[in-house]
Amino acid sequence: LVTDLNLVIGDGDRVGLVAGNGGGKTTLLRCLAGQAEPGSGEIHRSRGLRIGFVEQDVPASLLDLTLYEAIRRAIPPEEREEQSWRADVVLDEFETPAALRDRPVRQLCGGWQRLALIARCWVTQPDALLLDEATNHLDLAKLFQLESWVQGALQQIPVVIASHDRDFLDACTNRTLFLRPEASHYFALPYSKARAALAEIDAAA
Repeated sequence: LVTDLNLVIGDGDRVGLVAGNGGGKTTLLRCLAGQAEPGSGEIHRSRGLRIGFVEQDVPASLLDLTLYEAIRRAIPPEEREEQSWRADVVLDEFETPAALRDRPVRQLCGGWQRLALIARCWVTQPDALLLDEATNHLDLAKLFQLESWVQGALQQIPVVIASHDRDFLDACTNRTLFLRPEASHYFALPYSKARAALAEIDAAA
């Protein structure tokens, strides 16, 4: 999918990951999360780094659980009984109405299912977060809510966001990686400014 990709992602870096459909965004995220291995090359992670990976689809095993229970079960089993309060804290952080917390995940709208996946990752207290198409199914209110959360709660940890939503990338990222089969480009700029810089490189080439 891509070759000659070399970059460092550090604390406070919020990276927008941009490519066309089938361009390798999800594959790269899975490699960063340790769920897949690159065909060649190496990925180095800080020792003990806990990575939260928010995938696009809700696993079938969660659909019949209540929203609260789906979040609670993301907590490691050995901590779950004593630390179940963390599920309430995260649901509060996402301003979840009380009526939704006992509703099965399959009965939630697509936007709340998406936020449920994000909350499941966040309750594990990750050191880095990977978001695959985070804005899918979100209405405008939830989109602004997610923007505020990324800008606030995720200030200090590395974040990689794969998205087609340009406004969301501009609001939430400070770096942009354009994935290409041969010459990928990494800029210390949010999407729109990075897109202009890439256009200059392409014109020069």
